[in-house]
Amino acid sequence: MKMFFRIGIICFGVLSVAAFLVSLFLIQDMRIQNPEDDALSLQYHVALYLPDNQNSFFADVIRGAERAAAELNVSISLHSIDPAKNELEMASYTGIDGALVCPYLDDALARRQLEKLNAEQIPVVLINHNVVNEQPWPFIGTNNFDIGRRMGIIARNINDEIRPVLVFSDKSPGIYSERELVEMGFTASLGTVLASPIMTMKTTLNPLDAEEIIHGLFRSASRINTVIFTDSSDTIAAAHALINMNLVGQVQIIGFGNDPVILENIRKGIIAASIVINPERMGYEALRSLISLRSSGYTSASIDTGITIIDRNRL
Repeated sequence: MKMFFRIGIICFGVLSVAAFLVSLFLIQDMRIQNPEDDALSLQYHVALYLPDNQNSFFADVIRGAERAAAELNVSISLHSIDPAKNELEMASYTGIDGALVCPYLDDALARRQLEKLNAEQIPVVLINHNVVNEQPWPFIGTNNFDIGRRMGIIARNINDEIRPVLVFSDKSPGIYSERELVEMGFTASLGTVLASPIMTMKTTLNPLDAEEIIHGLFRSASRINTVIFTDSSDTIAAAHALINMNLVGQVQIIGFGNDPVILENIRKGIIAASIVINPERMGYEALRSLISLRSSGYTSASIDTGITIIDRNRL
């Protein structure tokens, strides 16, 4: 009986050793068949710093960055640029391989924080708002002067005399932070058809602000005939107010974005046209530029992600 027991133990040991050897051979075979596996496991970790205002624009930026990260096998984490939270302030201590930043802060504060990253040799790419510096950071986004110019071109094609209100918004901080460029582009494209000085207004994060602006402007007699918005939710709210006040056709709205509600209102003639930029492409190109900068030390100084005009003829 003891002999059978010993033989069983020996057989079990032999089988265990054999299974272990087979596992080793399989692992070695997998390494030979996939020589890039080791390289693929060496992922970069990058951080994306955005305002706490997570509207559809920033959701699209995130979507584009995550798509590029999946293609390049890069890990990406999301953070706030709110100075009170100190996340961008502490970025240079976190060990990240690079930072994507939408720097909607005071430029002096943003520059100081970005220079801290430079000092730690952490590459940085800026999204949709540039910060002037002696050694510029790579910039991915649109030219806000050109956004204003396109708005002026639309307005010029609507009326022979333009009496405009240009509505900025905290919901589109990139455009608001460069509002002077937008106004300059708008004025430059209008020329003699600008019949009155440009009035500027601003909405907060409150989605009802745009309705209140329309009601406030047109509750009494007003010579304003063109209202231009820089945020998609403001555009939708203003169109709704225009319908309620029976002002469709009397007041022209130039909107922002390609939300399906905006497109339907363009089709119905409630909104004259809309400016469309591509935040998803911004996020995508920004992450690709950052990884190029990290891996090779080089990338494009800027990438203009483009502007599209949508009107009834382009639907």
